[in-house]
Amino acid sequence: DLQLVESGAGVVQPGGSLRLFCTASGLTFDDLTRGGFRQAPGKEHEVVSCTGRSGAGTHYADSVKDRFTISRDKAKNTLYLQMNSLKPEDTAMYFCAAVTNLGPWCYQSQYEYDYWGQGTQVTVSS
Repeated sequence: DLQLVESGAGVVQPGGSLRLFCTASGLTFDDLTRGGFRQAPGKEHEVVSCTGRSGAGTHYADSVKDRFTISRDKAKNTLYLQMNSLKPEDTAMYFCAAVTNLGPWCYQSQYEYDYWGQGTQVTVSS
């Protein structure tokens, strides 16, 4: 079975950067559709970015476009989310998720994903 572990939590000032890691074990991560979500207090899960098998079909939420970059290291079975120019409204618990998908596209709905990590907290505050 697939296990996902996130890391990279932190507190950063507005305008700063953080890099989140999502390391998978149990399956080849690059063969799956993968998503990065976040949940702020009192709000639903929001897709931040997602990427299809082998990095195809990458999507970014409008709120993070040109600031966040999703990438992967096949050898390390790891997905990265580089977050630059962070804003206070980026404060949330961040999750990675995965699902088996034969197509190259990725899903923007949390309900499409079967596997979830435990989450890692990102706080942007001065």
